[in-house]
Amino acid sequence: MRKHLGYTPIPQRFAKKVNTFFTDFLNPHVNFHRSCFFPETVTDAKDQERKKYRYGHMMKPFEKLKSLPDAILYLKPGITLEQLDAAASRMSDNEAAAALNRARQALFQFIADAFKPSA
Repeated sequence: MRKHLGYTPIPQRFAKKVNTFFTDFLNPHVNFHRSCFFPETVTDAKDQERKKYRYGHMMKPFEKLKSLPDAILYLKPGITLEQLDAAASRMSDNEAAAALNRARQALFQFIADAFKPSA
């Protein structure tokens, strides 16, 4: 969250706008369009477990969900993998990043305009 919004406190009166930004842009971008490392647990000769982050295990969170056995069990009632596939394919990764940046810029502009003195 702070990576995308910065560390400056955001007044409570903008909470609805920020929440809308999260639900409409940031969450879909992170879940459907941004790759993440998923660890592999490896046991060494001393019987200690270590996490390895390999490029071969890098995937988007939605792809990871689909790769799980019985993935449908982890979905909320009424949500299907087909619906999520449709949401993921609405735009490309680059288009989603551009939309996220535009929405963030619009949010910051809205907040900045609220602090401008009226003429």
